[in-house]
Amino acid sequence: MVEFFQMLHWGALFQIILIDILLGGDNAVIIALACRNLPAKQRMKGILWGTVGAIAMRVVLIAFALALLDIPFLKIVGGALLLWIGIKLLVPQEDAHGNVTSGTTVWAAVKTILIADLVMSLDNVIAIAGAAQNTHADHQIYYVIFGLVVSVPIIIWGSTLVLKLIDRFPLVVTFGAGLLGWIAGGMLVTDVFIINQVGEISTMVKIAAEVIGVIFVIGLGKWIASRRAAPKQSELNESV
Repeated sequence: MVEFFQMLHWGALFQIILIDILLGGDNAVIIALACRNLPAKQRMKGILWGTVGAIAMRVVLIAFALALLDIPFLKIVGGALLLWIGIKLLVPQEDAHGNVTSGTTVWAAVKTILIADLVMSLDNVIAIAGAAQNTHADHQIYYVIFGLVVSVPIIIWGSTLVLKLIDRFPLVVTFGAGLLGWIAGGMLVTDVFIINQVGEISTMVKIAAEVIGVIFVIGLGKWIASRRAAPKQSELNESV
């Protein structure tokens, strides 16, 4: 352990912390969006369980981080899942009594968080593992563990902050859904299968795919939400 501290790679530590701040923010947004309709007393429980799920996903994926890069269609499937989750966040769900209940239980919120985290943690884990590869082979696991530990307070604090913003500015939900569309678009065009077929994707093509992802999620999500709201509005007008 003394040798580890003597050979500490400050550059790798800085990279891992930066990765946690940038990519952990995505996880925080997802957790906050999924927990936004929970009762105030259950929100922290949802955040904590969501964070535990996010970290657990990363621990499992880290063992396969390099192998994941070579699996065709993995990012395509993941991107499609993120598009679905982004749209779902914008569309209110109805219960048997006709009341809008989008993730009003801790378990419903955690399920959404786990699915999104499973997909989004792929890039997070690969990035952290890549930064750790710059260090001594015997010490890489310690840097990876450090990255996981640092990400916990970032995700919890970030989720709490985003929830407060959602309460004051509901438009944040739309931005969050758009963020998922952005990430999904980038994942779809950087899949191993796509790259093997057409070659390396240019930055402009990747950005274009990300923008299309944003437009697709927000556009389709808002359209579905308006279609569901229309019958309710007509029923309300008839009852007046």
